[in-house]
Amino acid sequence: MPVITIASPKGGAGKSTTAVILATELAHAGAQVVLLDCDPNRSISLWASRAPLPPRIAFHADISESEIVRAIKRHDDDGQIVIVDLEGVASRLVSRAISQADLVLTPMRATTLDATIGVRALQLVAEEEEALGRSIRHAVAFTMTRAIKSKQHTAIEASLTEQGVDIIQPPLMERAAFSALFEFGGDLRTIPAQGRMDGAAENAAAFAQQVYMRLTEATQ
Repeated sequence: MPVITIASPKGGAGKSTTAVILATELAHAGAQVVLLDCDPNRSISLWASRAPLPPRIAFHADISESEIVRAIKRHDDDGQIVIVDLEGVASRLVSRAISQADLVLTPMRATTLDATIGVRALQLVAEEEEALGRSIRHAVAFTMTRAIKSKQHTAIEASLTEQGVDIIQPPLMERAAFSALFEFGGDLRTIPAQGRMDGAAENAAAFAQQVYMRLTEATQ
């Protein structure tokens, strides 16, 4: 039961978009996926309500702090990938979910504000590692990026790399199709065409592949 938690104290960093793209791409590739919506904003619940869930995806919401560990462990023996979309605050629920993770992803936009606040999620991981006495694989995923990197993006990426932070490449680009998932539900293969769908699909698939590679390494 590999577990991925999507954690960032910064609202609007792209947590839910990252979770949905990752879940739908992994399911399309043949994995069984369970999505847990633990964010009070319920963005994933909105996505799930728009259309029938894609094949091989299960979805659960309204999971409390006292239930989160049990909700994750409930899928221990079935080989599913569990993806947990967490609330955008540093809370006990977030800490408990991180403690169960094989991989923690921290989405952030390439801005100084997102990077400054997003680093707090990496600090939470470090605190859980110390409490548990084991390492937890973690990585940063840039979201809503442009084809040409800004100087700010380049500088933030260089700073994180110097600190030894793993950065998912490619980042998730700013795509109309990614936003449309929350309007129509489903996945990139079922929603009405939005801009360059082939480019969005290639970006999403490459991103999911890199995340899955890290998840596999973390669980070996």
